[in-house]
Amino acid sequence: MNKVVLIGRLTRDAEVRYSQNGDSQTAIARFTVAVDRRQKQGDQPSADFIQCVAFGKNAEFFEKYGNKGVKFGIEGRIQTGNYTNKDGQKVYTTDVVVESQEFVESKNTAAQDAPAPAPTSNGANGYVDIPDNIDDDLPFN
Repeated sequence: MNKVVLIGRLTRDAEVRYSQNGDSQTAIARFTVAVDRRQKQGDQPSADFIQCVAFGKNAEFFEKYGNKGVKFGIEGRIQTGNYTNKDGQKVYTTDVVVESQEFVESKNTAAQDAPAPAPTSNGANGYVDIPDNIDDDLPFN
């Protein structure tokens, strides 16, 4: 089974291009996701930078929403490949091919998510007093 699940932030905006397939075009998005490591050991980096590629509708999603710093949950598979560069050297690649994605949070949302202040206690038992006529304002009864 070849299955990958990642949660991380885009290191830069997704790069999207279109390839011609007969009469239609297919979107291809490439981007890197920074995934935090659970534990940092010594002077090792605290995150892994994972190359991802998305095709079709998934690529169009990243064209629209794939901005630097946005946190995504990504599900896909690992795909390896190789090519010969202009110097004649063989280069090996490893990418996560995105099969589905979802928002986890944006960078701005994370910065704004400060802990809410604790409610002030008006009652002697430590609970906030609720006004008597609050039932009139509730949308359900």
